[in-house]
Amino acid sequence: MEVRLKRTLRIALLFSLACAALTFCSNPAQAQRVDIGFGVSTTTAPAATTSGGFPVPSLTGGAYPGFTFDVLPFHNIGIGADIFWKASQAPYAGQPFNFRPVLWNINAVYSPKLASHTYLELDGGLGALSTRYYTGTVCGIYTCSNYQSSNHFDVDLGGGIKLYATRGFFIRPEARFYFVNNNTDFSSNHFGRYGLSIGYTFH
Repeated sequence: MEVRLKRTLRIALLFSLACAALTFCSNPAQAQRVDIGFGVSTTTAPAATTSGGFPVPSLTGGAYPGFTFDVLPFHNIGIGADIFWKASQAPYAGQPFNFRPVLWNINAVYSPKLASHTYLELDGGLGALSTRYYTGTVCGIYTCSNYQSSNHFDVDLGGGIKLYATRGFFIRPEARFYFVNNNTDFSSNHFGRYGLSIGYTFH
């Protein structure tokens, strides 16, 4: 089931990006903006708890670098994708292995101009929380890896403020809230991510 969910979400991501690129390239007169960014965030979530007598960790804390990509072909409306991952592995609630969460989402984007050199950005969409557990070498039919993945569908909502230092370069304080389906790997089915990105807008 998890493998099928992961494959479906990957196909949806590639399909959405392909559609966005096609729209942008096929109608350049209407295309408005393409944003590419890199950022670093951290997370906040309910405290660690126990389930069935076993400790369950919180998703709070740690540095999450990541990349963002938005295409806005219809004036202030478009589509975007992002991926953020925990920069370092962390021990999983006293277990003899480490873990690393990876967040990726496909979003609808609304980005109206607020003032000179300032744009609002609102995002909302679907994706997954994919947690890698470094339990040792695991081999499949074709390849081997040093981790196993636990994947859970999520819905995300949030936004930021794009502040343009020059014509194309921007700084974007941002925050995102995630609601994760059946998130039994951690202490809560919801958490937040907030941080800062820098990027460039192609017109």
